Amino acid sequence: MTSSDLTQLADGTIAKVAARVGCSAVGEGDASGVRVGFACAKFNGGITERLLTGALEALAKHEGDLGGVTVAWAPGAFELPLVAQALTSSVDAVVCLGAVIRGDTGHYDFVAGECAAGIQRVQLDSGTPVIFGVLTTDTVEQALVRSEPDETNKGWEAALAAIEMVSLLADLDVPELLVEPGD
Repeated sequence: MTSSDLTQLADGTIAKVAARVGCSAVGEGDASGVRVGFACAKFNGGITERLLTGALEALAKHEGDLGGVTVAWAPGAFELPLVAQALTSSVDAVVCLGAVIRGDTGHYDFVAGECAAGIQRVQLDSGTPVIFGVLTTDTVEQALVRSEPDETNKGWEAALAAIEMVSLLADLDVPELLVEPGD
């Protein structure tokens, strides 16, 4: 969910753009056959567990095989990129879950920023979707709200992003979908 209706992509936008350009690809589909790995942080683990529960429920609702899911537990969010990197060799997508909650020191800025940068680097270096499902909040209460047991759960959203990215990348590899300039 986005924070405002004003920031959501308007209905019909993708179709409108597709009608104007040579190639438009959108990741759609279900999770059947998609192998997902989860890199989960034990630090703030109560929040991580709520995110993981939401993510697993999203996969199950979208035809995912939970028996094929791998969950690896890292000490904290800072270690998630390395765990994600290890998972990329055996899964179609990795979802990183955890919570970095601002405290009284600058620790938050280093952990949150380096975690995000590391996750991005793993994704770009491996070519495997690596989803940033790490909450970065000012308070525990904000983290609890973002990990509610419903479809607003950020773990749920991260799992859906993984499914969408696997589908999108598969569509982009289909030769007939790719339009060469001048064709």
